[in-house]
Amino acid sequence: MGLTTVLRSFRPSASQLGISLLIVGLGWLSGQALSLVDQDLRIMYAEYTLGATDLAHISADVMRYQSTIIHALEAGSQKDFEQITEALPAQRAGIQHAVDRYAAAGLRVSRSGRSEPEDIEVVRHRLGQYFSVASTTVQLLTQEWAAISLTERETIRRKAEMHAADHAGPKMIQVSLALDQLLDTVADVAKDMRDEGAKTIRLTSLLLVGGSLFIAFLNLLFTRPRRGTSRQDGGPDEGEGNLHHNPIPLPLTGDIPGPAPRQE
Repeated sequence: MGLTTVLRSFRPSASQLGISLLIVGLGWLSGQALSLVDQDLRIMYAEYTLGATDLAHISADVMRYQSTIIHALEAGSQKDFEQITEALPAQRAGIQHAVDRYAAAGLRVSRSGRSEPEDIEVVRHRLGQYFSVASTTVQLLTQEWAAISLTERETIRRKAEMHAADHAGPKMIQVSLALDQLLDTVADVAKDMRDEGAKTIRLTSLLLVGGSLFIAFLNLLFTRPRRGTSRQDGGPDEGEGNLHHNPIPLPLTGDIPGPAPRQE
């Protein structure tokens, strides 16, 4: 029997079609739920694991920027000062680029009310204040090496050192605190996403188990053998039985009339 013949003779019942649709619907819902979980995991990795790493790098880069300024304060010659400070623009651009890259991701608000958009704006504001103060320190050092008299140079250096200690240092601490606050918010939001993913997995598992049991029950219900009125057990023998138990009596041999006598 060919495949075409089988397909032509296939006539599913309404119950079979209903069970098949239920199986397809259950599979589709489970696939959608697992797809959401997979998407959340990708977001947690791409935007939070890598994002938290970028924030940690930002904190280290700010400290490196401040260390560069301190080395510039200790430079013994104008050439050394210029070699040290020529890396500052690239370091500043790298820090700002990392902050902008994190801000371009999908920022969220946690259930506890911690807001990533607000915290990233605080970080930007603190960084702007710090870079402004650090630029003033670098400008003072540039004026020091441009001064002609030794007295003026010493005066400008002391001013630059006091400015770095009184302004740049506290501003850098404020930047570190703002980054720590943003990291706490990132951890809080990631925890919410993890909890939502775990909840989705539990609901999907319950849906699969409950749906499977329901479909199995329907399968047993619709495929249960019905009590029919067929008489297949005595079908072939009933004809023979009727022959031996015929209700109409057969005539005896002596009762059979013979041929009529001829009259001559």
